[in-house]
Amino acid sequence: MTTTRTARIVIAAGAAAAGGLAAWDSLQRKHSVLRRYPLVGHLRYLLEDIRPELQQYFVERDWDGRPFDRDTRSLVYERAKGVDEEKPYGTELDVNELGHEYLVHSTTPLEPPDEPARVLVGGPDCARPYSMALLNVSAMSFGALSANAIRALNRGAALGGFAHDTGEGGLSRYHEEHGGDLVWEVGTGYFGCRTDDGGFDATRFADTAAKDQVKTVSLKLSQGAKPGIGGVLPAAKVTKEIAAARQVPAGEKCVSPSAHRVFSTPAELVEFVARMRELSGGKPAGFKLCVGSRIDVLAMCKAMLEVGTAPDFIIVDGSEGGTGAAPIEFEDHVGMALTDGLMTVHNALVGAGLRDRVRLGASGKVAGGADLVKRLAQGADYTNSARAMMMAVGCIQAQRCHTGTCPSGVATQTAWRARAVDVGDKGERVHRYQRSTVAEAMRLMAAMGVHDPVDVTPAHLQRRVSPTRVQSYAEIYEWLRPGELLAQPPASWADDWAAASPDRFGPVASGGHPWKEQA
Repeated sequence: MTTTRTARIVIAAGAAAAGGLAAWDSLQRKHSVLRRYPLVGHLRYLLEDIRPELQQYFVERDWDGRPFDRDTRSLVYERAKGVDEEKPYGTELDVNELGHEYLVHSTTPLEPPDEPARVLVGGPDCARPYSMALLNVSAMSFGALSANAIRALNRGAALGGFAHDTGEGGLSRYHEEHGGDLVWEVGTGYFGCRTDDGGFDATRFADTAAKDQVKTVSLKLSQGAKPGIGGVLPAAKVTKEIAAARQVPAGEKCVSPSAHRVFSTPAELVEFVARMRELSGGKPAGFKLCVGSRIDVLAMCKAMLEVGTAPDFIIVDGSEGGTGAAPIEFEDHVGMALTDGLMTVHNALVGAGLRDRVRLGASGKVAGGADLVKRLAQGADYTNSARAMMMAVGCIQAQRCHTGTCPSGVATQTAWRARAVDVGDKGERVHRYQRSTVAEAMRLMAAMGVHDPVDVTPAHLQRRVSPTRVQSYAEIYEWLRPGELLAQPPASWADDWAAASPDRFGPVASGGHPWKEQA
């Protein structure tokens, strides 16, 4: 056999093997990247395998820019895949770093309960309360995510018995295919319950809200990634399917205004949420916001007292939350971080004597069980996660969401790209991720000596505030007593409480610039 012939046989065999591997990659269901990029996709997994050896040279960072002991992406991926999470050696965190936080364990820890805790959402005016899981799918719209990604998220929700927020892009047929519980979110565009001129259509709202799969209805005031502005979906992206879900004309620019038409005062907001509850047949109704002004939050509380009703829940979205596309300066410089916003709303409700009527959800970079428990200590009743749920579906954080060319098929409307997401496999991964994370949260709480999330207090969360001093959240921050704002507001809250009115939003601060007054 000649050398040339041998070479040809080797090349042909290699080509056949490569072709077979490519065919296998495109047909397998486990790996979105390989389904989308046969052969070359293996390079990613090769790099993933050798990453531990490279970490000593390239320090990985978490999503707050600080070093961490376990790559958050790996944590989500491993839980989604059902991989053992045990780790040798100790923490890689600098526990002496200023700002380091830790949970206080008990000398007499408990055994975790057989079933995870749940939270009953529904105040005294709610006829059909809903049992909410401690971790749920946060708001992500069809249009921002592909049809297969929506299907996978909802399948995971159905398997695990947790809620799936639709986002403000309407309730699509893909949300309904697997029967998972839905939080139907309505934004300023009123997609799915919209009049022809962009207003709110009560009849359309009632028809959709009546569906058994819809467990709660939520009014979006703002989101953490871009508070204070609306959005535009270019005409080219308004496909027939997206148009059907949003009840807008296909092929025409789709606009979400910055502000709502249905209310202009805090009292009108509270009245409209009560109307949503009535139109839905008594299901829990609430709203989502990224907090900007404490005065506005207090004005909402005064409105609840004046109107005589309250939302069944409020979802606080932190400014650190993400989105497929937003102006950089809005992402970085507008809105309160989740910790500040959550504690502001919690304290305002407590001080106004309303906290027992309103459940609080926390949304903004919740990924692990410790994140969940920390939010409980800061005042939340339950949490929502978007980014980690996307990772469980297959997101590799390529940061091309706004281009429509997502390599893993999660954030795209191109059918051949979206094919990378296998609904059955990724739905299982979403389920496993949520189940494992909640189980870890319950194990952490048991180690702290509690079973019920209500028993997690600010004293359970400690922070290093100086090189020689550690304080609990109970010591660092001010916590109002029930009804304290109604009786005698503390000095630190008195001015804002006096400035708040159920008849208007704002002002941010009383008075003006002294130099302007002098001029």
